[in-house]
Amino acid sequence: MSELHKFLFDGLPVRGMLVRLTEGWRELLSRREPGQEYPPELRDLLGQMSAAAVLMQANIKFNGALVLQIFGDGPVKLAVAEAQPDLSFRATAKCVGELAPGADLPAMLNVHGQGRCAITLDPKDKFPGQQPYQGVVPLHGDHREPLYKLSEVLEHYMLQSEQLDTRLVLAANGDIAAGLLIQRLPVEGEGNLEGKRNEDDIGLSEGFNRVAILAGTLTAEELLTLDADTILRRLFWEETVTRFEPQAPHFACTCSRERVSQMLRGLGRDEADSVLAERGEIEIGCDFCGRHYRFDAVDVGALFTPAGRQPDGAEGTLQ
Repeated sequence: MSELHKFLFDGLPVRGMLVRLTEGWRELLSRREPGQEYPPELRDLLGQMSAAAVLMQANIKFNGALVLQIFGDGPVKLAVAEAQPDLSFRATAKCVGELAPGADLPAMLNVHGQGRCAITLDPKDKFPGQQPYQGVVPLHGDHREPLYKLSEVLEHYMLQSEQLDTRLVLAANGDIAAGLLIQRLPVEGEGNLEGKRNEDDIGLSEGFNRVAILAGTLTAEELLTLDADTILRRLFWEETVTRFEPQAPHFACTCSRERVSQMLRGLGRDEADSVLAERGEIEIGCDFCGRHYRFDAVDVGALFTPAGRQPDGAEGTLQ
């Protein structure tokens, strides 16, 4: 089963998480229609994004959707992964060109240096006027050197937006998407005295660096093939690690007929009637789960008729 393990390093301000998405990841891929399967390079990127989104959502415990997006100027125009507070996840991508075998992140999304990574936090219960928070970073480093891995982009984002040292290892294939996150926790009073650290602060930084170096020795093959117990034991056998009860991420889509109805209302009656006249019905498919929603003339009429003026039974057409 898919699982997420949280752990702390005793005596160090360092936390870690390990996620392995198995049946949920396979279900996500199975929702693609025959002939519309993702190329292996894009599939693996989406898997890494899914694992990363689950890790970040579990890390901040946000009451709302965490949406990880990468968009750029290559064959892949957009890739999205979303994780909810219950660690349900979904992902999709739009590819408009051919991908060369073994294409890396720059070749897929950052051909001319215009690629961006955005992380959006969309609260579940918004206050009046409250807008989602979004942070955006380019797909290159501080000196405009290209970043070839999603893990490098997200490490850069964490350092820029949260000032937290982070080490990420991500991997995916057609059967599993997995990730390991190691993060240095802020220490109260750190950064005082004009940015100078005392000996204790330096020792804590060295502790994080040691753990991060160990995490960096984990290969993609090991991350994809070894179970959580084996990975943690092999990496951190010299550390005292406190582990917590594992959680179970799973695939789920938040699309619904009501949400699609709201989208159609946003298009307006004239646009909806135009599609009906051309096709006889309106069919909208969800890019995330593949589910199709169909609206005939009666359905569309009900959408744009005030509730108090609907004839008997009209409300039932939307069920």
